Amino acid sequence: MNINSVVSICVLCVSILISPALLADMSLKKDVSQVNFISVKNEHIAEVHSFDEFSGTLSDEGNLKIEINLVSVNTLIPIRNERMQKMLFDVSTFAVATFVANINKSIIEMPIGTSKTVDIVGQLTIKGKTNDLSFSVSITSLADGQVSATTVKPTLINVSQFGLDDGIDALQKIAMLKSISKSVPLTFNVIFQ
Repeated sequence: MNINSVVSICVLCVSILISPALLADMSLKKDVSQVNFISVKNEHIAEVHSFDEFSGTLSDEGNLKIEINLVSVNTLIPIRNERMQKMLFDVSTFAVATFVANINKSIIEMPIGTSKTVDIVGQLTIKGKTNDLSFSVSITSLADGQVSATTVKPTLINVSQFGLDDGIDALQKIAMLKSISKSVPLTFNVIFQ
């Protein structure tokens, strides 16, 4: 075996061991991903909701962009979905929420099978209002060029920072509730490839 063959084998082995995330931009795989939030009404009744339509990209430079279609809010109660779309999110004007961040390249270049917990700090925009937000996330480099990102604890969204107070108040009134919490825990489990 000559030196060129040995070098070629070494390069191949390193290529297999290093995450394929280095090779190209990645897209969020919606069919195996989820974004959830929890609402609390009347001080003690917590309910888990989700968004059914969202997308995302992660560039090989570490630029992350997630877009959530607010029309896809899913509370498992159609009339509540409709009320949230109109009264809370005003989807006729603001149909999408966006999160953008820059991920350290060392995280997306992890060898396959390794995990790391990191804080991802970025900007969340809802109803035209943008605020800094941080997520504590476990990132795992998977086979087949996939990267998993899962919140290790919920991130609390203060609805007042996004101009959602009036919408919360309107929902509370129409549903005849004593209260709806204005602090909303958000979690996600997403796969990029």
